[in-house]
Amino acid sequence: MTDIAALQLTGELLLALAAGVLLNLTPCVLPAIPVKIRTIVHEAGGAPRQRLLAAGAFTGGTLLFFLPLAIATAALQWTWGALFQSPALLVVLIAVLLLFAWTTYRDVGLRVPQFAYALRGQRYIEPFLSGLFSALLATPCTGPFLGGVLAFAVTRSPLFIIGVFLAVGAGLALPYIILLARPQLLQRLPRPGPWSVRIRQGLAFVLLAAAVFFAAGLVPQAVARWLWLGWLTLLLIWGGHGLLQSPGKAARAVGPACALAGIVFVYAAGLLTPAAQASLAWQPLTAASWHQAQSVNRPILVEYTADWCINCKVLERTVYDDSDVARAVRAADMITLQADLTRPHERLQQLLTEHGGAGLPFAAVLNADGDLIKTFSGLFSADALTRAINQADGDNPV
Repeated sequence: MTDIAALQLTGELLLALAAGVLLNLTPCVLPAIPVKIRTIVHEAGGAPRQRLLAAGAFTGGTLLFFLPLAIATAALQWTWGALFQSPALLVVLIAVLLLFAWTTYRDVGLRVPQFAYALRGQRYIEPFLSGLFSALLATPCTGPFLGGVLAFAVTRSPLFIIGVFLAVGAGLALPYIILLARPQLLQRLPRPGPWSVRIRQGLAFVLLAAAVFFAAGLVPQAVARWLWLGWLTLLLIWGGHGLLQSPGKAARAVGPACALAGIVFVYAAGLLTPAAQASLAWQPLTAASWHQAQSVNRPILVEYTADWCINCKVLERTVYDDSDVARAVRAADMITLQADLTRPHERLQQLLTEHGGAGLPFAAVLNADGDLIKTFSGLFSADALTRAINQADGDNPV
């Protein structure tokens, strides 16, 4: 290997580490935050050695998830998030989310298996499971840099793919390793009290919302709306009870604030109303629609999405519904195709790879000649997509 090639591979590993850190900022990882906070709070008062061991357990759980995922990707050419195409895994994930929501709300510890007592590792089971759970929740979506890193990695050797995945896992765990190792960074926070209890309970509703989100992808849309209505009703009851019963102004304010945030969330996401007509006239991406789109000499926008991809839903409610994007699509006489990867689909997976994608969300903009103009991985802006559409339109270049 030449020095330039070695430098390039080292740079990609560092980018993978940075991508793992930035993955903590994506909506997909939001449901894991309450679990991570719980772990940090529980370990913050321990001795330095105990905190370092807890940080090691957290990292071990994260890497233990990413290692077999990397091996499967190298051996089976999986794409990022392919695990979530399994309904069985989603059912298990929903059960785990419900368990963590309950233990977070009640502030009770997880039952420790008997073998952990034999190994004297019962104290570190929860940090380990927290790292494992956080890694699982990070995999439905890609974040900044991650799509490009993964697309580069899958063209390399299996050993390099494994190295990239472990670097992403290490980056995902890094902020929490730092906080576990140096809990004094949290000393500026107000002292715990009734207000912190209410916030912990509010975070349990975030975990419950994540369980509802994944369950909604397994049931008819009408049933999904009832699930969201049930979640919002529980949140409002909890918020109202806290307003009347919690001691102190701060504690009383937490419930109504969370309830208001919940109302805004379900309203903005349209979770309780029938789906509105999309701004873009999406056609399902099939072999026939793809062949026809290529034969009519018009630019093409392809969105790769899935019901379990939180970031995909964010883009569909913001970027793809943006009036400037819709106007640019109409001006370019563009064909809009939507590839649904909620369940495994060999041909759609192949097209995703051909367009340079390695996970969801992903979008590709092609001109009338079928040339790839721009790809988007992870979250992106409506302005960026509009510029790419204009560039694909030969009569309206940027």
